[in-house]
Amino acid sequence: MSLPPIHPTPSDDRANEAVDLNEPLRLTAVVHGSVHGVGFRYWTWKHAEKLGLRGSAVNNSDGTVGVIAEGPRWAVGDLLKALNSNDTPGAVMKVDSHFGPATGEFTDFVTA
Repeated sequence: MSLPPIHPTPSDDRANEAVDLNEPLRLTAVVHGSVHGVGFRYWTWKHAEKLGLRGSAVNNSDGTVGVIAEGPRWAVGDLLKALNSNDTPGAVMKVDSHFGPATGEFTDFVTA
């Protein structure tokens, strides 16, 4: 038995749609692993600052770190790649992420 393709053809209205890499976007991520007490939030803050992002990185009581970042699509994507890389302090096991529209809630990047 073979399964039908999930998306056999692109939607007609999206076929020629260009992606605006400067579109403001919001990343909400939960980072799992050994990420408390190893400088992970500081590393995230410095990386986000270099990319010109606004948002926060906070320790959660369950041992994860919550990251919210807003800025251009390309920069938010670069931060997500960095969070999933081998360059982070500690040991990242998994990053759950979600993208949505930027809200303008933050004026800079903070850690708590």
